[in-house]
Amino acid sequence: MKLYGYFRSSATYRARIALNLKGIAWEPVLIDLRAPTSAQNTPQFRALNPSGLIPVLIDGAQVITQSLAIIEYLEETHPEPRLLPHAPLERARVRALALAIACDIHPLNNLRVLNYLRGPLGHDDTTVNAWYAHWIAAGFAALEQEAQRLSGDGRYLYGTAVTLADVCLVPQMANAHRFNCDVTAYPTLRSICAHLETLPAFARAAPQAQPDEK
Repeated sequence: MKLYGYFRSSATYRARIALNLKGIAWEPVLIDLRAPTSAQNTPQFRALNPSGLIPVLIDGAQVITQSLAIIEYLEETHPEPRLLPHAPLERARVRALALAIACDIHPLNNLRVLNYLRGPLGHDDTTVNAWYAHWIAAGFAALEQEAQRLSGDGRYLYGTAVTLADVCLVPQMANAHRFNCDVTAYPTLRSICAHLETLPAFARAAPQAQPDEK
């Protein structure tokens, strides 16, 4: 398998974690999102994914986009270890936690949104960083409550094993730290992330461990 991505992309980070957890051999294909390279806008990459977004997974002749779709594809084709519980209600709860991050927090703080705030809308870095911190706080405040209710042992976001929810949480927390967001009000989330980051599959997926990290 090949994974097109960028070391700082939290969506790519999710896919890297899932591939590592599943023990799947994969090859990184580096897509530098930074100007002036902006490799996501080249005709070659747009032919793979017309939206210009990463990650993109190549499995043989198949092209799969969107990080959660990629992870669920891996879950179905490589079912062990499981990232989604067996019981329908538990699966729904794990998906809800993952979607709270991937759909409610991440899109508002994605690179193209921040660039639009800075560029066409003309906001300075102070305003953009305030925007980022606001949506992290709004999302993490709710997620902290959910973690206190649903974590089985304080080491995982749901239950007592790694799930899709954890795969989404760690990259979002890493982004919060990168943008100097105050996360002291979320001790459960911080404790969960501290544990998860010690696991080899998460550690190998971290941005600082990637070949395009500079």
